[in-house]
Amino acid sequence: MKKVLVLGVGAQGSAAAKRLDLEENVSEIIVADRDPEAVNTLAKSLKKAKGVTIDASDLNSIVKAAEGVDLIVNGLPLEWTKNVLDAALTVKSNYQDYAATVSLHEDWVESIRIQYDVYGPKFEAINRLAIIGTGSAPGLMCVATRDAMRYLDTCDTIYNIVWEGVLTKRFLPFWWSPVTALHDMSEMAYAFIDGKLVRTEAFELPIKRKYDYLDEEITFVEHCHDEPIHYSFNAEKFFKGLKNAYFKYAGPGIDFAKPLYKAGLLSHEKEKVKDVMVAPFDVVYNHLPPAPKFKEEIKEIIDEGLLSDSGCMVIEAYGKKDGKDILVETHVNAPGLVESYEMAGISAEMYLTGQGGFLFSKMFLNDQFDQVGVISSDMLTMEQVDIYFNYAKELKITLDTKIKKL
Repeated sequence: MKKVLVLGVGAQGSAAAKRLDLEENVSEIIVADRDPEAVNTLAKSLKKAKGVTIDASDLNSIVKAAEGVDLIVNGLPLEWTKNVLDAALTVKSNYQDYAATVSLHEDWVESIRIQYDVYGPKFEAINRLAIIGTGSAPGLMCVATRDAMRYLDTCDTIYNIVWEGVLTKRFLPFWWSPVTALHDMSEMAYAFIDGKLVRTEAFELPIKRKYDYLDEEITFVEHCHDEPIHYSFNAEKFFKGLKNAYFKYAGPGIDFAKPLYKAGLLSHEKEKVKDVMVAPFDVVYNHLPPAPKFKEEIKEIIDEGLLSDSGCMVIEAYGKKDGKDILVETHVNAPGLVESYEMAGISAEMYLTGQGGFLFSKMFLNDQFDQVGVISSDMLTMEQVDIYFNYAKELKITLDTKIKKL
């Protein structure tokens, strides 16, 4: 029986905690956040949980909550990742998070490198595993990208393609942490091009796709995301000599943020406006609605009427098999907003990210990781990829893979 600490009771953490509550080999779940009301509300809804209020800026506060746990699931804002990693080392626990952080270094790539190169040996020394980037993207998408490698002898180019196609009658550009989403929108993107990790202009380098299940052709653009960075580190060992990797994004969030970015309204630099120093980013963020996470709120949004309940998550892997050029096109099938609500009382974003992350937790609980140190979600073995998607089927998350000759 395992004891799990879930840090953060937002959209990701609460969805993961609800799934963990159903696992037979979980003895106790500790749900922790700075908001006592949110903590208690979640804890009372679960059978195996107790709530703890923490201050994530205080390492000792996290350590105290984590004493005796087998796994820490970190769903806190990214600025607290260093403290949570250090707490896991202190209590000798396994660790899992949802996305990369700059809490270890102001440069995002260097921060990821530190997780691999500095924290890796530290977790090895205590015989524990820290697995990073385990939500939907990164996370589920990275495992699906690994799955595509089984069909190739060599891989040249990978496109990770996401369309957030849920559009509501109310103003709601983001279904996950607005500050994280808007921060990503404010940054130049990363791409792996000709074997080198480079910066690309946000919202540029468009590609157009019209998949069978989409009613229209969608334009996808560059977006600052984890995947190309991780793939650049793991190109030889896990991606068969990969030379190019891109993350392409579309949806209401992109449509909302692009003109703001072009106008300089996502800048973090303060400027004087009528004798007041203000960062445009802060003003925009101040006007964003929070991500819906409560069942009643999600139902209200659905009842108001949806303009669209669609989307796609696609991996395109170009390479060679038996000397021939092929495309491995993998589509991730998952419940939309209405179906996610009907199944679990949560949004599609909460479902895909929370369940995608939970599947890694389930593998921890069932002792299906033999690695120690630090790995990212794109570094699973093929046997672990199979285990992951066998579990995913139970949650109506499946892959549809097409092999196309070029």
